[in-house]
Amino acid sequence: MTTQVDNALIHFPEWYDERGEWEAEAKGWLPGVRVELANGASYPFVFYDPVRLAQDIEAEGSDAVISELGLVVVPVINRTSIVRAIGKLIANGYFNQIRTPPLPIANGVGH
Repeated sequence: MTTQVDNALIHFPEWYDERGEWEAEAKGWLPGVRVELANGASYPFVFYDPVRLAQDIEAEGSDAVISELGLVVVPVINRTSIVRAIGKLIANGYFNQIRTPPLPIANGVGH
């Protein structure tokens, strides 16, 4: 599933349909989201809700470090929250500030 926001495409994982959205919301976590900008640059994202993030931190104990490329925390894991978050990132110039190179694109798929 792909959704357009501003001048970008949000590519959700292939399995992300109505059932996938329900499962991701229940788990509080959605990996495998990719944002493709109009210039062809593609960036990976993983979304967490605050409850799942807190659970993961607690599970790691006193040495907890949660670090994922493109980690974004939203109130609830669903399509609406993710589209809104990406729209805010675009509006706030997030993609203009990224210093890491974008993922290469081959046949429309990021690697």
